[in-house]
Amino acid sequence: MFLLFPRIFEKYLARQIYTNFLFILFALIALFIFFDYLNEVNNLRGNYTNYLAFIHILLKSPSRLVELIPMAGLIGAIYVFAQMASQSEFTILRMAGLNSSRGLWTLFKIGIPIIITTFVLSEWVGPYCDTKAEEMRSAALNEALGNSLKTGTWIKDKLKDPDGIGPEKPGIRFVNVGNIKNRGEISQIRMYEFNEHHQLQVIREAMSGSYDEKGFWNLRNVTETRVIEYPKENPLDTVYRSTSKTFQQQRLQSEVTPDILAVLLISPERMSIINLNRFINHLEDNQQNSQAYQLALWKKLIYPFTILVMLCLALPFGYLHARSGGISLKVFGGIILGMSFILFNTLFSHIGLLGSWPPFITAVIPLGVYLIMAFIALIWVARR
Repeated sequence: MFLLFPRIFEKYLARQIYTNFLFILFALIALFIFFDYLNEVNNLRGNYTNYLAFIHILLKSPSRLVELIPMAGLIGAIYVFAQMASQSEFTILRMAGLNSSRGLWTLFKIGIPIIITTFVLSEWVGPYCDTKAEEMRSAALNEALGNSLKTGTWIKDKLKDPDGIGPEKPGIRFVNVGNIKNRGEISQIRMYEFNEHHQLQVIREAMSGSYDEKGFWNLRNVTETRVIEYPKENPLDTVYRSTSKTFQQQRLQSEVTPDILAVLLISPERMSIINLNRFINHLEDNQQNSQAYQLALWKKLIYPFTILVMLCLALPFGYLHARSGGISLKVFGGIILGMSFILFNTLFSHIGLLGSWPPFITAVIPLGVYLIMAFIALIWVARR
């Protein structure tokens, strides 16, 4: 604290903002946990009891904290500056030499620990807890994880040689996983392999599979059907025949790793940067659209710095005197301002996806707009 805030007024501001920030963050997370629990009660059945539902909500709370930190920072800072303005403390600090630039620099230093905390929660704690929460819930409900369709999760894969091992060859493989038990265990597996001419070559079904340390899927109870073409002089008279074999076990090399499957358990906004980057590379290697995941990646990189913009938006409230409105009115204005940022950020993301805008531009513009608003407001109130 002493190294980051060497001046007395910096220590005072930091202590006040951190205290109110933590109090408001606790109130907000408690409120959202209550609402999330009420929503989760509708899913109670079988082994999924009230206790497990509450644990599920608690495990998802780190990601919820990440979402609430900017709002809590804005409301807490507005309350501190409004209270200081009402008691003329901010006026005294201005007379002592606290100008706008020094105030912004102090807020920047105050935001550094919050940025680090947000990054740790969003990159490691949140994704890990979200994955465990979904695994626990699905195990209790006996449901599949990460299902995007009723038939399970479909993933595009690269094609290897006929035994599924070796260098890549022309063609494509579609993998359907019915149930993801955990990172290394899957069941109800189906694979469809096509050659470079989009002709079906192999249909492979397996009851279950596990991933080993050498990068192979060990499939169990496998039924493999190969489609063989017997061409004739007339291409229209081509004959196809199929042969089926069963295997107790079969090793298969695939680009679909447990890390790729783990990405499917949670929404892109709650993935870690590493997993997002890994999944984007997988999609691009298979010539699939990765714009939504690229946007999520840039938003993850930029989001921790949102707290700086929120603190900048709060600083102009310190220049407003008590006659300009009570503390409660200013706090209410801060809540509206924070909600407007969340709505604008979400709306702009959807517009960017529909318009195929560059992900970086889509992610940074909402933050830039509100930062400009903060500077304009600060210049306006400082000149009054």
